[in-house]
Amino acid sequence: MSSSDNNTKYYDILGVSKENFLQEDLNKAYKKAVLKNHPCIGGDPDELMESYRAYQILRDPEKRQLYDQYGENAVKNLVDGVPFYDIDDLPRVTQRRGKDLVFPLKVSLQDLYNGKSYKVSLERNVLCSKCNGKGTKPSVSINCPGCQGCGMKLSVGQLGPGMIQQMLNICHECNGIGEYCDDRCPSCKGEKVVSVKDILEVYVEKGMQIGHKITFPGQADEAPDTITGDIVLILQAKG
Repeated sequence: MSSSDNNTKYYDILGVSKENFLQEDLNKAYKKAVLKNHPCIGGDPDELMESYRAYQILRDPEKRQLYDQYGENAVKNLVDGVPFYDIDDLPRVTQRRGKDLVFPLKVSLQDLYNGKSYKVSLERNVLCSKCNGKGTKPSVSINCPGCQGCGMKLSVGQLGPGMIQQMLNICHECNGIGEYCDDRCPSCKGEKVVSVKDILEVYVEKGMQIGHKITFPGQADEAPDTITGDIVLILQAKG
């Protein structure tokens, strides 16, 4: 005995025709759903899981026939794994901006009145020049196979018959980096950045006030895929 109460839901989720079903249309629809909902680009993991579940059933002729005849309840336990797609096909997330490095600069009232030059020494992180911030020897780094380069993984657990729980977690295989390598750069030891000592030439101009901020744009800590923040010196009175 067939049931038609809920055997169109999966087609509707992916926006494909049940009557004129084509595998090519299904593949395109699933790719579109991934591009919209993948957590790597800020999408909704719940919606991605729905699309994945629908795709896994409809792409298999036997499962699709079972679904068409008996509905969703007949195929609930026939979906394994987690959503997948080549991470290289996903649009890149806009670069985040790194944090500013803020330091106090002690000055005297006389310095504020007359103006004075200072040399400020500090340590900051810069991209490793040996590996260009990759963390590996040239041509070695690859997308983490555990998360396909995303840095996050959807884990799925069975709570009971027909009940699935999904959670988005940091990928433990790459610690959220998204890359995997077994041949780390000897210079940065895979950290992608190295610590360097810098000396800033700072000029306190005549008439500046306590609390004034002197900014060095784009000279804070560097990090891969990150817009470097600023170094900010805040004038404080010498005690």
